[in-house]
Amino acid sequence: MKKNLGIGDRVFRFILGVILLYLGYSYFDNGFFSWLLIVIGAIGVIESFISYCGLYQLFGINTYGGKNGKIK
Repeated sequence: MKKNLGIGDRVFRFILGVILLYLGYSYFDNGFFSWLLIVIGAIGVIESFISYCGLYQLFGINTYGGKNGKIK
């Protein structure tokens, strides 16, 4: 699995993921929408740590720019 997320994408996903986790836990009752926010937030945080996004690979997007790939 090659890295395909640059630093800007990683920071954005981490911040957005933490916000979604907070909203899912704090502001919504334990319904479907709450769990949806928690799952999407957790995915964003995990992707920011591993520098990989499956959708980016599916669409051929690479913002990493390291040894594994070029910035497109």
